[in-house]
Amino acid sequence: MEIIRVEFIKSSPDLKSCPKPSFPEYAFAGRSNVGKSSLINMLTGHKKLAKTSSSPGKTQTINHFLVNGAWYLVDLPGYGYARTSKTVKKEFPALIRDYLLNRRTLACLFVLIDCRHKPLENDRDFITWAGESQVPLALCFTKADKLSAVQLNHRLDLYRKKLGETWEALPEFLVTSSVNQQGRKELLDIIDRSNTLMNS
Repeated sequence: MEIIRVEFIKSSPDLKSCPKPSFPEYAFAGRSNVGKSSLINMLTGHKKLAKTSSSPGKTQTINHFLVNGAWYLVDLPGYGYARTSKTVKKEFPALIRDYLLNRRTLACLFVLIDCRHKPLENDRDFITWAGESQVPLALCFTKADKLSAVQLNHRLDLYRKKLGETWEALPEFLVTSSVNQQGRKELLDIIDRSNTLMNS
């Protein structure tokens, strides 16, 4: 798939404010600072499409980008750092839950995971919740350029083992790097196949 045109459509504070559900949607979610905005920019070839920040919780709305006039790329708020006054609450924002459970045009949720870390509790909880809620998903391991091949395979094996304790069939695993564009083709291939199925 070739991305020819990307348009920012709108930022929505809640589900009812989202654009009319008229195209397949591919949502990106993950812990704050997992590299979500960098991956979206790499995927689309637009360096400043999604705003990047070193501060956790930068994205607080559902952001829709229309790609090739045919499908939406959706940037969801990060989970794990819901800031309220001087406190930090570890939870999945209601905004994310509402979108994932009720957006009928959601084709796939890409859950982003920083491959440098061992399986973290909030990542596992989010993946489990999405699976139990029957949300179609794939796991996208980011920042692969930060590890050697041996280290990366070890991290992936840890995730397979941990998730295998409760999952009958594991979601698809993707390895990405916004630095060297690793995984870009694989991501676009998944989207392309899904679009073909949904339009058939």
